[in-house]
Amino acid sequence: MRLAQLRTHTGQRRIAVTENGTTRLLPGTATLVELAGTAILGGGKLIDYVRSRLGAGPAEPVDLAQLYAAGQLLAPIDHPDPAHLWITGTGLTHLGSAESRDKMHKDLADPAKQSDSMKMFRMGMEGGKPKADAVGVQPEWFYKGDGSILVAPGAPFPSPEFALDGGDEAEIAGIYLIGPDGTPWRLGFALGNEFSDHVMERQNYLYLAHSKLRVCSCGPELLVGPLPEDLRGKARIRRGAEVIWEQSFLSGETNMTHTIANLEAHHFKYPMFRRPGDVHVHYYGAAVLSFASGVKARPGDVFEIDAPDFGLPLRNALAAAPAPYVAARAL
Repeated sequence: MRLAQLRTHTGQRRIAVTENGTTRLLPGTATLVELAGTAILGGGKLIDYVRSRLGAGPAEPVDLAQLYAAGQLLAPIDHPDPAHLWITGTGLTHLGSAESRDKMHKDLADPAKQSDSMKMFRMGMEGGKPKADAVGVQPEWFYKGDGSILVAPGAPFPSPEFALDGGDEAEIAGIYLIGPDGTPWRLGFALGNEFSDHVMERQNYLYLAHSKLRVCSCGPELLVGPLPEDLRGKARIRRGAEVIWEQSFLSGETNMTHTIANLEAHHFKYPMFRRPGDVHVHYYGAAVLSFASGVKARPGDVFEIDAPDFGLPLRNALAAAPAPYVAARAL
């Protein structure tokens, strides 16, 4: 089952449900936060609650691809108060990511010296998949922003004028809602473009935090249920009618150094991330990125991430945006 948030041609918010090749509008509920919150209070599974709602009355069929083309699809999750939506992530979690990151961060003065990136990658290889009910080694972790930086599928990625680069990061994101008692509930998974400034990061690894403070996107659809263990997709950049870069990516726990449960344990161990009512979009790490292939995107280029398990591909075009420096004033 997949869920998508949208606006109708009259501006109403609705949820679309895709299952068994059919897409219908869910009666009654307008947002995923509302839907998931009701399911949590009811004590059942989200997928069962959605099916019960569909069976309770007529459900209008809808064409998601048409709505996507018309710019009517929203991010699969949002929050009425963007400050209550956390966007975070983990890195060096995929078997295909270590070489690219190590190239960026290796000690050029001593090529034989193992970088911190490779050390952390090896830590994940050795301790990121503990036995059930155990907690393994902690991954790299970063804060990206709040709900104000989450861009809808199909909308442009504004890259600030002080940025040194605007690069794709094709990832899977976990979507969570914190229940009334502080329990994190995973609603499902979505394609994600975490979008970072890799040139800034390459200057000095201590700039990693700065390089992550950019917009991002996920969706268009939320996959409800388990993440496929061996997930395969493609990331590409389109420049006009031409595909200037394309690479296959692998995700799912078969292709990761950590289990999803271990990544979750090290994120939600902090009490501030278990505040009732908050939403979390957590990126699990990139397996491929065009920057590692020497590609520099420019305004107008379209990032596209596609994996059949997730339905529609995620697309966002790069756009330049003014970002003047702001001086603080003494009060």
